[in-house]
Amino acid sequence: MKTKLTIDKQKLKINGKLIYSEIEGNSVDVHGLMMNARFIQGIFDDKENPQKYARFGWKQWDPERHTDELIKALPLWYSYGLRAFTVGLQGGMPVFTIENSAINNNPFSDDGLKIDPSYLNRLDRLIRAADEIGMIVIVSLFYQGQSPRMKTGTIMMNAVKTASQWLKDQNYTNIIIEIANEHTVGNFKNRPVICDPESIITLMEISRQASGGIPAGCSEGGAEMNIEVARASDIILIHGNNARRQSYCNFIKKVKSWTLNKPIVCNEDSPCFTNLDVAIDTQTSWGYYNNLSKQEPPADWGIANAEDLFFARRMAGRLGIKIPKLPEEEQYILDGVTGRYELNGERWVRLSAEYPELINYVDFFQNGKFIDRAYDEPFYVNFTNTWTQSGYKTQTGDIWNANIYLLDGRVLERKVKAE
Repeated sequence: MKTKLTIDKQKLKINGKLIYSEIEGNSVDVHGLMMNARFIQGIFDDKENPQKYARFGWKQWDPERHTDELIKALPLWYSYGLRAFTVGLQGGMPVFTIENSAINNNPFSDDGLKIDPSYLNRLDRLIRAADEIGMIVIVSLFYQGQSPRMKTGTIMMNAVKTASQWLKDQNYTNIIIEIANEHTVGNFKNRPVICDPESIITLMEISRQASGGIPAGCSEGGAEMNIEVARASDIILIHGNNARRQSYCNFIKKVKSWTLNKPIVCNEDSPCFTNLDVAIDTQTSWGYYNNLSKQEPPADWGIANAEDLFFARRMAGRLGIKIPKLPEEEQYILDGVTGRYELNGERWVRLSAEYPELINYVDFFQNGKFIDRAYDEPFYVNFTNTWTQSGYKTQTGDIWNANIYLLDGRVLERKVKAE
């Protein structure tokens, strides 16, 4: 292996050097942080309903191609400063279009003692591809949407040991184990072996013993963390879903007040990339999460839309990676009207901005008719929360307008024709 992760108190190192210290002339404030993204569906499959994912430009679902396209996208993300990503053995829920109960993305056997070799082969290719370019992979073992397929706590304990032992046997040096994605939410609430803090601490210890000491942690719901779980973690994994800058900052201050002297890594937030600024200002790592482009199989693993682009540019700029400035006309993009994401006549319309903090509010119009007003980043039509929105019926030929009311008093307009 070429990439070795080590922990130095609150900082993270790759091959003995603080992450980002290799970037000439940047701020020491970013040294030892690890900006990352949620690519949770990187080895996704659904053998019961494969053709359900023949959509968004794909004529046939192919899990191997899906992983290959993520591998191809990694160097581009690396060039903007991304140094890690999270992938799940049980994936995550494509919340815009498909209920997780209708998906079978569980690679564990009925007793938890085996894992589907096809999943492991994809995971191995992904981890080794990341290793080649100097990236870390956070391997998440359980997702609440798939937990009903594991009938007992003993099965889940077996699965932790099985997965951790396999990861050890591959001699990986560039991984972190996340026992469960948000162990306190959804179907996990009915599973004491996962939901209970003392039990999740036990699972972390089982993982460490089976893996030979691979760093382990476990996330809770957005802006939540149990002090005992944090104390037992090698790396404190947190999520920031639905937290705005101030509430996210308050959450970080709370976790830091415990003085545990460990890295704090957010590995899931939302497209609200101004929270990245809060993370850097508080000397913590941050995880970008674009539910539409990265969690709806087949995902578009590259810099797929305006939100991805503006996050990548914000990240690069804060890390000291030189990027050309965009003219103002390219800093605001009416997104979701055209492109690959359309289902049952609905599209997910939003206004993406390189500097969302400069916007007061955005008004959306369809064929001249007022549809919605968005006050907060991300500027969605039919806002639900920071990572989801409802679709809106749109036909080919519809004209969408976004009137952007800036804090300086100016009003900009963006217009797109649905194709």
